Parts: sequence; structure tokens; C-alpha cells
Amino acid sequence: MGLTGSPSGQFMREACVSHDYSFGIEEEFFVVDAQTNSVQRRMPSGFFDQLKDILGDSVSVEMLQSQLELATRPSTGAGSALDQLKGLRRTVADVAAEHGLGLIAAGTHPTATWDGVRATRANRFDGVMNDLKMLGERSMVCGLHVHVELPDPDERVDVMRRMVPYIPHFIALSTSSPFWGAKQTGLMGYRLAAFDELPRTGLPEMFETAAAYERYIDAMVEARAITDSSYVWWAIRPSRQLPTLELRAPDSCTRIEDTVAIAALYRALVRFLVRNRHHNKDVGTVDRAIADENKWRAQRYGIHGSFVDLAQRRAVSVRDAVDGLVHLVGEDAEALGCLDALLHVRTIAEAGTSADVQLAVFQEAHHRTGKRGEALDAVKTWLANATLQ
Repeated sequence: MGLTGSPSGQFMREACVSHDYSFGIEEEFFVVDAQTNSVQRRMPSGFFDQLKDILGDSVSVEMLQSQLELATRPSTGAGSALDQLKGLRRTVADVAAEHGLGLIAAGTHPTATWDGVRATRANRFDGVMNDLKMLGERSMVCGLHVHVELPDPDERVDVMRRMVPYIPHFIALSTSSPFWGAKQTGLMGYRLAAFDELPRTGLPEMFETAAAYERYIDAMVEARAITDSSYVWWAIRPSRQLPTLELRAPDSCTRIEDTVAIAALYRALVRFLVRNRHHNKDVGTVDRAIADENKWRAQRYGIHGSFVDLAQRRAVSVRDAVDGLVHLVGEDAEALGCLDALLHVRTIAEAGTSADVQLAVFQEAHHRTGKRGEALDAVKTWLANATLQ
């Protein structure tokens, strides 16, 4: 769900300030029953403690007991990040199997319902649940977060503002939540529709300076509306404790290659915006309004839709928009050594996201059996298998 606000201890210890755009990836997962692939409502005794003994700061609990988060160490190579993610997923899967559990990476679980969910017992979560009430219980969603190192606080806020028009691209490429409560939602990415019920979500406000951003945070904290900036859950935000700008918009990606590709694209775009300080310099309220529309279009149609292009005053297909973004940051990706990983976003845009596969699996199984329940089971089986491929 992404409400922990707890930075990876690995990143805290290892992130440098050399401006090499080191990055870290955080993936959220549903913990499921190994036999049925249904969400596990209550964690077996000792499961998380065993994971913590093995993985340390790389694993953390989420607000609901049916979820957990894995975090990579800071890296400067896409290959290293890929290897880490594979190792983390496999380690958790092995431990989970000992407890009769499995793992699913997706923005929403196809058949999970929020009623009867159990919150994780922790001081932070107790406070959040008391504040959010039913909205907290309904947040059965999992996201992907990418941190990119930007040591200068002013730079973090500036890049955040100029990044806003591109947030829909990351949403469209990551859609993995077409189902909610055993129903087809009609959206490729339903997760943000549920998550954005919460306060302080969606696109960030258009702060022009770090001082303005800090005035906002200070006012919120002093009024006791929030405890600290980690309670601001925008689609992109400056990290509270890390020298990073954190992308939070994407769904949790079922396929690891998709995760790494999206992280590579974000990292290259951060570098591009730092190097090209006039790009999107004048982005303002109109741009944010258009980005908000495109965010919705990304949620609704995924890679199959179109975006409103403010400069050209016309619709541009998501595939063309993604291709244009790849061209824009290609030089930066090459300089960072992540061009090969980044180019996989073109494959996603052409072949489809996890949401596309889930819907295809559902339709094939439903056509074959005529039973919705069996079709949903087929989707869950694909998700469980693909998460560990």
C-alpha cells in the first residue's frame, strides 16, 4: 500500500552523494495461500520474523497483514537491480512455502475483498488506521516505488514539478489491477482509483521551490494534520529521510523485467531533467490539469489509450508518447548504462502489461469453462507463477 514511510536502511547506509543517480526499488506484494492463491488474512506465527532474520532491512510489513514490501540496496546498474529483485522474490517465496504461503505481485488481487482484513499492529499503522477508518481498510493495493538519488533538496522539488506531465506514462506502463473484488473494473489500473480515496494522494502540488514545499509541510505538521512528510502520499514526492525523489505512481509489476524497465526510464528521466533545466520550466496549473486527465486515461486504458498533448493540442497514442519519451532520454539512459533495460518499455507498450495478460487469461478460461470462478482462479495462478518467473 505504501504508507509505511520507512526508508530502506540499506539505502540510508549505502547511498552516496556523488550524483551518480543511484537508485533503489521497493516492491509491494500480496501474501497468499499457496493452494488457493487467495489473500492470507492473518500471517502465520514466525513467518515475518524468519524473513527479517534472512533479509534484514530489505523486507518490511505494510499496513495490512496480507501485504509486505521488498526493497533493493541502492544500485547504479540495471543488471544489479534485476539480480537483487530476483533474489528477494525467490527468498520470500522459499520461506513462504514453508508456511503454506505464496506471493503475488499486482496492483490489486483479483478476488480479495477488503472486509475482514487485519491491520498490522504497529504504532504508525495504529495511528493511520484510526485516522483513515474505512479508507485504510479498503486499501488492498500494492504499488511499485522507485527512489533516485538527488542530494540537493531544491533540485528534488524542481524535478518533481517538471516530472508531473510524465507521471501518466509510468502508470500506463505498469497497469496490473484490472480486477477488484472478483469483478472486472473496466479499468486497466484500478489501484489508484482505490488509493486516491486517501488524503494527500494523486499528483503533487506545483511547488516552485523547496522553501515553498517546506512551508506546506511545516504548516501541516504544526497543525497536527500529519506527523511528518512521509504522510504525504503523492504519486511522486521528495523522500523524508533519503536524498532521493521517489516515484510512487506505478502498480506493482508482476514481471520483474517490467519493474526494472520502469525504474530505468524514471532514472534516465530524472537525469535528463537535471541536465536540461529549461525543459518543462514553465509547467504550471494547466499542465497539471492535463496531466491529471492523462493520469485517468492511463488508469482506464493502459497502453491502449491516448494522452492529451497540450503543446500540439491533439491526442497522442500512449505507444507514441512512450516512444517519444524513450527518444527524449535515450542519451541519458546510455550514459547511465541502463539503455537495454529501458528499451523493454517499448515491448510493454507493444505486447501489453500484466493487466492485458490477466484479462486475456480470464477471457480464455471463461470461454473454455463458462465459469467466472474458474476463470478468476486461472488469473490468480498466472499471477503467482509469473511473479516468480
